[in-house]
Amino acid sequence: SGDMLLQALLGCAGVTLRSVATAMRLELGGVRLHAEGYFDARGTLGVDRSIPVGLQDVVVTAEVDTDADDATLTRLAELTERYCVVAQSMREAPRFVVRRTSRSIVDG
Repeated sequence: SGDMLLQALLGCAGVTLRSVATAMRLELGGVRLHAEGYFDARGTLGVDRSIPVGLQDVVVTAEVDTDADDATLTRLAELTERYCVVAQSMREAPRFVVRRTSRSIVDG
């Protein structure tokens, strides 16, 4: 579901943000991340096939406890976005294949 995707994004972004801050030698206190995902349910429910299934827009807001200036925080955000694997996978969708197996998964 969209909620699980956003949770994965926040987990990855949080770890990435801390790693980037360490590389930048930036001291952080608390960090609070919040994600909002926007979608048109008509696509997900199959009501209108012209509407995409899934999230169309995602916004992550970061509240960071630090004395860093705006330029440093902007760079932190840019690098977090760049190196977050989940964010990049959402941005540049990987090839996705569902393979069927011929083995029965039913006991018997």
